[in-house]
Amino acid sequence: MPPSIIESRPRMAPQRPDPSIYIPPPGLAYSRLQKFFAEFFGTFALVLFSVGAICADQFLRNTNEAGLGLLGISLAYGLTFGAMVTAVGRVSGGHLNPAVSIGYWVTHRLGTIDTICYWAAQLGGAILAAYLLRSVVPEETWRATALGTPDLASGVTRFPGMLIEGVMAFFLIFVMFAVGLDEYGIPRPVAGLAGGLIVTVGAVLGGPFTGGSMNPARALGPAVAANHWSNHAVYWIGPLAGGVIAAWVSDLIFLGNPKKE
Repeated sequence: MPPSIIESRPRMAPQRPDPSIYIPPPGLAYSRLQKFFAEFFGTFALVLFSVGAICADQFLRNTNEAGLGLLGISLAYGLTFGAMVTAVGRVSGGHLNPAVSIGYWVTHRLGTIDTICYWAAQLGGAILAAYLLRSVVPEETWRATALGTPDLASGVTRFPGMLIEGVMAFFLIFVMFAVGLDEYGIPRPVAGLAGGLIVTVGAVLGGPFTGGSMNPARALGPAVAANHWSNHAVYWIGPLAGGVIAAWVSDLIFLGNPKKE
C-alpha cells in the first residue's frame, strides 16, 4: 500500500493594508530615487495647475470674459493637491511641500538625507512647471500676475503676512499628519480629499491677503521664472514655522503613544 502524503496548509502571510488603497508608512518598499520622482512630479503638477489657473483667470479677464475668481483658483489648487496626494502618497507619503517635509524631519519620521532629497525634488518640480507655463502663456498675461507669484496685498505688512501663511500651513500639516500617520492606514482617497479641502479653504482665506501659498515650493517656482522676489521670505518663514509647530503639536498631543502588545 503506497504511503499517503499529507500536505500541510500553507501559512497565511500577515495581512497588510493594500498599497493600492492605503498609504503605507513613508519609505516602505520604495527607493530614495522613486520617492524623489514622486515628489518631483507631484509638486510639478501642483504648481502647473495652481499657477496655470491664475494665468487662465487673467487671460479671461483680458478678453472681457468672466474669470475663474477666487473660488475657482482655490479649487484648482486644492483639487490638484488632493489628486496628487492620492496618486503619489503610497510612494513618498505625498508631501509636495517643504513645510510638510520639515514637519516629518523635526519629529524624526524622515531622515536628513531624505528631507534634503524631498526639498530638492519639490523645488525642482515647482521651478520646471513655472518655466513651462512661462513658455506657453502669452507674455502680457503672465507678466500681469508675475506668473502667479504670491505677494502681500496692499495694507498687509510682512509680519501679519507670515502669521497668515503660518496659521494656514499649521492646519495643512496638522491634517497631513492626521491622515498620513494613522496606525492602521488611511484610505488614499480620504487622505487626498482631506488634504485637498484644507488647501482649498486656506487658499480662499489667504488668497486676498497673501496669495494663499502655504507652500515655499509653490512660491519659489513662479518667483524664479518671473524674477519676482517681493516679500519672498514671508512664504518661507511662515509656512516652515507653521509646519514645525503643527508637527510638534500633533506628535505630542494628538497622535499619542503606540500600543504595546
